[in-house]
Amino acid sequence: MTATSWTTERPWRGVMVATALPLREDLSVDYDAYADHVRRLIDNGCDGVVPNGSLGEYQTLTDDERARVVRTAVEAAGDGARVMPGVAAYGSAGARRWAEQAGEAGCGSVLLLPPNAYRADGTAVRAHYADVAKAGVPVVAYNNPIDTRTDLTPALLARLHRDGDIVAVKEFSGDVRRAYEIAELAPELDLLIGADDVLLELAVAGAVGWVAGYPNAFPATCAALYHAAVARDLETALPLYRSLHPLLRWDSRTEFVQAIKLSMDIVGCHGGPTRPPRLPLTGETEAGVRAATEKAVADGHH
Repeated sequence: MTATSWTTERPWRGVMVATALPLREDLSVDYDAYADHVRRLIDNGCDGVVPNGSLGEYQTLTDDERARVVRTAVEAAGDGARVMPGVAAYGSAGARRWAEQAGEAGCGSVLLLPPNAYRADGTAVRAHYADVAKAGVPVVAYNNPIDTRTDLTPALLARLHRDGDIVAVKEFSGDVRRAYEIAELAPELDLLIGADDVLLELAVAGAVGWVAGYPNAFPATCAALYHAAVARDLETALPLYRSLHPLLRWDSRTEFVQAIKLSMDIVGCHGGPTRPPRLPLTGETEAGVRAATEKAVADGHH
């Protein structure tokens, strides 16, 4: 067992897929298709799933839908430790309630954004994470300063870790230099790759997990890429990374949900439509995703 492998003791490590949520044409949730999708991911070498993230369109779900998605993921995964739900909410109390629900469902960890409707300072961010950590489920911080406008800097992450309120961070800033500063300031804090298109760079820099988008469409190849990357087997990893990068970079674009769902549909794994305000891809954007996906299929990725 390597230091970067998934274990029940550190279930946030390895390839944790931020799952897209299959919808029917009437935009209702297809829970059976979602369960099949979770099983497919794990059967193809992924370690676990992250339901109710942005890729899972959590902002558009009712409370009942959001809770049922978690229960469906736990049942389909066969082990609640493999499920790390997103618990973002407008307030800390709401996020804590979702963390408590995850714990009741048997999940091994939760993924938490800083306050996402308020540009919180360091004191408010610490209070937010401390409150949610009281639910008793290990908390993985999610740094996405692009969307939240709150930057979990390496220094702030180190403080949150010293407070005992986070065990890891999903790093989505795109600044790979942060990996080294985080390792210096908080050497016991697990670094998780947060954006698909910096996977290789962050893996080489010491990441021990990947909260991943494109394994939704290509789970086996992406799992192979991750394991080669964290093993620093560049002879294997670099050609795969170059081949997949035209797709991986969509994970960092505004249309990432539609792009990944389109790729899923193309490879025969139901993604379906997205709920508004996300609209279907059209024109050059759709053509670009379709061409990159079809090339990946032709290259033998799956």
